[in-house]
Amino acid sequence: MSAVQFAAPVVSVKPVRLDAPGRGEDLLVRVSAPATGRDLPVIVFSHGFGSSADGYGPLVDYWAAHGFVVVQPTHLDSRVRALPAEDPRTPDIWRLRAEDLRHAIDQLDTVAGAVPGLGGRVDPGRIAVAGHSWGAQSASMLLGARVAGAEEDWSDSRVSAGVLFAITGTGGADLSPFAAEHFPFMSPGFEEMKTPALIVAGDRDDSMLSVRGPDWFTDAYRLSPGEKSLLTVFGAEHSLGGIPGYEARETTDENPEAVALQQRVSTAYLRKVLVPGDESWAGIEGGLAGRVESHE
Repeated sequence: MSAVQFAAPVVSVKPVRLDAPGRGEDLLVRVSAPATGRDLPVIVFSHGFGSSADGYGPLVDYWAAHGFVVVQPTHLDSRVRALPAEDPRTPDIWRLRAEDLRHAIDQLDTVAGAVPGLGGRVDPGRIAVAGHSWGAQSASMLLGARVAGAEEDWSDSRVSAGVLFAITGTGGADLSPFAAEHFPFMSPGFEEMKTPALIVAGDRDDSMLSVRGPDWFTDAYRLSPGEKSLLTVFGAEHSLGGIPGYEARETTDENPEAVALQQRVSTAYLRKVLVPGDESWAGIEGGLAGRVESHE
């Protein structure tokens, strides 16, 4: 994997301990931020199943180097937690994940105060959520997505945008028998996901969780109302070329060009939504590594 070309020095601090009532334990997060700049927008990032706040360096490092404060919770399903299946919280992890993201937003002052020199430089009025795989479903809940069979509205008016990498599609008949048995919450409804979002999908992400093909991962784009964009990454499987980490074991399709495309497109999208007057998105295109499209 090629090295990130930093636009600014980055400072990272971990763990930052946040209060998390009802979780059974404090929430630990990692915070990464540019060493300079003011009025910095915030990205709260939700990792995929089993990962942690230490993952996703190819995205987090790039975003922080390009002017964003990135907050990464470690969810209860992380391998570093090793939560036993019989733990009473296990069936509700999908809810607790969304609450983790809200806890991080609730306590942005604590987050900023934990990083030397960051206090007073964060703009709490410019917040985005992002995530990969299960983390993308968690993030989508704050954008307005629902879970079939649950009545909760998890949308958060403080969140202005989202970036959803490899977000699972609709449930029901689209789920494989394995997914239907083990992940009953994997039945999102996108009809209320009105907040602007960029969806990123790999055209070779043929998941064991669905009886459909890679287009399953485009449902959030096709079925949600309002301003949405879709980045299709050519040749990418579920790790989308390597976004979970440099030389990560789960990356079966390592492709530095694909990762660089996602860094560039996601940053331009977030700046379009969160930074008034920014022109980064104007003329954005995928090129040889992918394709960009949008709908209103």
